[in-house]
Amino acid sequence: MFRQGQPLPGTLAEAYLRARGITGPLDLPALRFHPALWYRPHPDAPRQSWPALLAAVTDGAGRITGLQRTWLDRDRPAKAPLATPRRALGHLLGNAVRFGPVSDLLAAGEGIETMLAVRSALPALPVAACLSANHLAAFDFPPGLVRLYVARDNDPAGRNAVERLIARGAAQGIEVQPLLPWGEDFNADLLRFGPDWLRGHLVGQLVPDDARRLLGHREWG
Repeated sequence: MFRQGQPLPGTLAEAYLRARGITGPLDLPALRFHPALWYRPHPDAPRQSWPALLAAVTDGAGRITGLQRTWLDRDRPAKAPLATPRRALGHLLGNAVRFGPVSDLLAAGEGIETMLAVRSALPALPVAACLSANHLAAFDFPPGLVRLYVARDNDPAGRNAVERLIARGAAQGIEVQPLLPWGEDFNADLLRFGPDWLRGHLVGQLVPDDARRLLGHREWG
């Protein structure tokens, strides 16, 4: 299904993410656009087709293990007016939608929009979207990771995910640092305050050496 998609530039999927405040190039390997993806509200219902944003869930070796589908409105940059406009399938636990190559630093969080918001503010920081708080808590640490920043949502589930990751990281010699949004999540912050404000808000929560390292680069990959 993912291979049936096309790159995002010039599509409704790009317009949707731009409407969410996301900046930078969106011709990203993990994302594709499908112009007419089937949707059923329940198994016995007739099929409908809607445009959709496709996001590839991959394991640490880069193998596609799952897919998140976000059906889109045909007439405006928003989710489609469906009961469940976002669904995921496949092997999700421990895996993520990944943006940017990982070395010793990584930021992980729940939603794609949340993590692309973080990447809009800090383009040199690789990020991973785990799609839910439970999946975030079970994220498999990549080899060579030294420090994981957790871009948590501002709710009890996000707090619990951080606590579980801190415990798991301590057992594996990985430092886990939470990043707390001002509002409900980092995409809401981006929409409310813009990327420059969000950059300052995030930098204030980074280890100083990481902040200097990340602010010395402005590439997007």
